[in-house]
Amino acid sequence: MEGETSWDASSSGSDSELPAAEGLIRDEDDCSYSLGSASKLQFRKATSKGRWIDRLGMTEVIERKGQIWTTTGIVRDGNLYCSIDETLYLMEIGALSLVDEDDLPLSLEGMYERLAREEGGYSWVRFEVYRYLKSLGYIIGRYGVPWRLKSAKRNDGSAGDQERKDSEGIYSEQLLVKEFGNKLCLDDHVPDFDVHLPNGRFRKSSPGDPNFLLRIARGGPPSRLEIDALERKNGSIPLKFCQVDNGRVSFFSFSKVCLPALP
Repeated sequence: MEGETSWDASSSGSDSELPAAEGLIRDEDDCSYSLGSASKLQFRKATSKGRWIDRLGMTEVIERKGQIWTTTGIVRDGNLYCSIDETLYLMEIGALSLVDEDDLPLSLEGMYERLAREEGGYSWVRFEVYRYLKSLGYIIGRYGVPWRLKSAKRNDGSAGDQERKDSEGIYSEQLLVKEFGNKLCLDDHVPDFDVHLPNGRFRKSSPGDPNFLLRIARGGPPSRLEIDALERKNGSIPLKFCQVDNGRVSFFSFSKVCLPALP
């Protein structure tokens, strides 16, 4: 009947379902990423340093090296933080060394164990998706979390200045936990990631709209109600879904088709 809608899906083997990142996607084999495919990662010589903060569930970057921070991490009150997904990816490619709050070294294996427990909103599946897209050159942010917020005005050094700074720091951390923590515990009608194509002019202060939004399909394909809710909420920005099966990341999307009226 006229006006009826059908929904189509296709896997990551179709380049139209995942925009090519400046030629980095060459064939169907490049559209999957397995845990043993370390050769697809580009290892870095410049190593930054970060401190894992348990109460935040994030890494505070204390020494930055290289250009990777242009498209990685969020800025709050002048400090740079990265999620556990970003932290693990950077450790895997040798771009970040990590210590704990007592300045003791943290190993990659130890961070894997934290992620595997899937506490505090952590998800191994989400990390696999992040790592796959990042290895292809995409710019990935957590959905709805701004890359940068303006810093609060600094005090002028008068009496009690340090106390006010300490209070501001605690308040900033509380906001960060609330803001980012809420995005880790996503509901059924919220995408997981904002995804931008590679862009040498990308700026966290003015990132622009993402090229597409990505929702991880958990426990099977999304329902018609979920798709409708996501599309209504996010307007004209394209929406894609992905699914992880034994380390293979597949992408698919849906389109509406109006069927011709039958006589």
